[in-house]
Order: sequence, then C-alpha cells, then structure tokens
Amino acid sequence: MRQVSATIRDVAREAAVSVASVSRALNGHSSVHPETRARVVAAADALGYVPHAGARSLSLARSHAIGVVLPDLHGEFFSEIVRGMDREVNARGYHLLLSNMHADAALAAQAMRSMRGRVDGLIVMAPQLDAAGFDAALPRGVPAVLVNSHDGIGRAAFRIDNASGIAASVAHLAALGRRRLVHVAGPAAHIDARERADAYRAALARHAPDVAPIVVEGDFHEESGAEAVAMLRNMGAAYDGIVAGNDMMALGVLRALREQGVDVPGAVAVTGFDDIPLARYLGLTTVRVPLAEMGARAVGRLVDALEGAALSPDVQSVATELVVRTTTAHVPPSSPGAP
Repeated sequence: MRQVSATIRDVAREAAVSVASVSRALNGHSSVHPETRARVVAAADALGYVPHAGARSLSLARSHAIGVVLPDLHGEFFSEIVRGMDREVNARGYHLLLSNMHADAALAAQAMRSMRGRVDGLIVMAPQLDAAGFDAALPRGVPAVLVNSHDGIGRAAFRIDNASGIAASVAHLAALGRRRLVHVAGPAAHIDARERADAYRAALARHAPDVAPIVVEGDFHEESGAEAVAMLRNMGAAYDGIVAGNDMMALGVLRALREQGVDVPGAVAVTGFDDIPLARYLGLTTVRVPLAEMGARAVGRLVDALEGAALSPDVQSVATELVVRTTTAHVPPSSPGAP
C-alpha cells in the first residue's frame, strides 16, 4: 500500500489547533504561544510532516542544497568558515542555504526546522544546544554534521582543539618571562569559551603555580576586550600578559591598552585565538585555527554521506597552531600592565 504523507491538516488535528496556527508555529511567528508551538512541533515530528511545497517529491529528487545554521553570519570567523564551505560545495556540485540564529537556542531550532524539505543535509554550529536540544530541533531523517558543539550528542562532528591552543599560548608567554597572565574569556554558556578558560587555568597552574588566575568574561566581540582592560584597571590588577579567548577580543584589548598608554609587548604581551585575516595585518600573536579548512571538511563529510558513505557519529578534532607575531615580541617584561 502506498504511504500517504502527512498534511498540514493532519498536524492541526493532532495538535488540536487550527491550520493557520500550525503554519504560524512552524514559520516562527512571535504571536504563537510557546506551549502551542511546542505542541505543533511535536505533532509534526510524530507525523513526519515536511512543511514545504516540494515535500512530496523529495523521495524522488534531491535539492543538491546544503543547509548551514550558524550563530552569526557576520565577522571574519564565520566568513572564513563559510568561505571554505562555499569552495567545497562548488567543487562537489551543491550550493549553500545559510541561516543564522544569533546564539539563541529557540532561534536555532526554528532555523533548523525551516530547512526541512529544502536541503539534503545540514551543517550546524550551535554551541548552546545540548543533546536533547539537537534531537528536538534537527529535522527527522536529514543527515547532519555538527561544528563546535557539545560533547555527547552522538552525531558526526568537528571540534577545535581548544586546550592545546591555549596551553601553547600560556607556555609561550611563560617562556618569555610573563607570569601574571589574565584570560579574557568568551561567554560562559559557550562550549569553546569554557574549554579555553579551563585550559588557561590548567596551564597557568603548571607554569606559574603561585599566581592566582584572573578570568574576565567577555562576549567574543571587540568591545568586550576593551571593557575587560578597563575592568582590570578598576580592579588595580597587575599583569604582564593577556590571553584573549578569540582574536576580536584581543583586538579590543590592544586598542584599550594603546589608549591607556601601555606598551605592547614591553609591559603587556597579548595573544588571541583563531587567526582571522585581520590578526595577520595587525601583528597579533594568536592560535591559528584552519577555519576555511574546517568548513570544507564539514561539507565534504556531509556530501560523502549524501552520496552513499557512512556518516559515523564520531568527533574529529581540528588541530591548532601557535603563530608568533609582534604582540609577544621577545622583550623583557617591564612594569606590570595595570596603571
């Protein structure tokens, strides 16, 4: 007997709401009550409903589109990842469909559901979603590769080796005689930020066990790096090195130190993380992450699966490399950085 696909009316009947309510809920309208949206999504998932005009033909034809869901589409970090993805999809005869979620779990789920029926597979970077969040958000039956997401989700994934990158930065600064090291961290809810902060504490304990760690939380944006320097000044903290959780915060740190008249690297040495193109022009010592390569590898792994290869639920590590530039030039430390 031919299997009949679920319709929007079936979902409405299952969820005990109107057809219009189903449409608004699945399209992310803010007018829908959260409980109603949850009931509609549960009904759609249970019935295998695909809210897309081409849903009935998906079993016969593919879109040759890869859906990409990122926390943001702006900034050099994400543009480098997308550059690598774009290069690989062009080589493999696919195209990208991009969506952002602004680091919001609810928006991440909406973005992934909106891809249902429009793409052959998904690449998702949602560091704030746990296993239960992914299971609820990912469209049923759509292959997915995750990038920099939580451990234990049980899906194909890529993770940056944050620990070795930060350890290399701290070891480098310690070799230059820097001991009073401060870490400007990303938001605590972000898996990369937590791993980098933990790695800083562990590395500082190895290289300067008598120095208390200082962690100032930022948000991975430039302004929070500048704000961290202002906070350190208000605290009266003495430091001769700053290990920033990413390059953008490091750039904010450099700007604020320059405005305070602090010599870099004489008084304070600064390191970043990611090696975005701007870091190279500004002479920032940083941890290089092959962002474009990581994006290309994620696409390649997903397309291989779409074309018949197994998509094993293992996590592949992305290696990092310390790149030394002028912000940590070998200058004997002078007076600590706090004015």
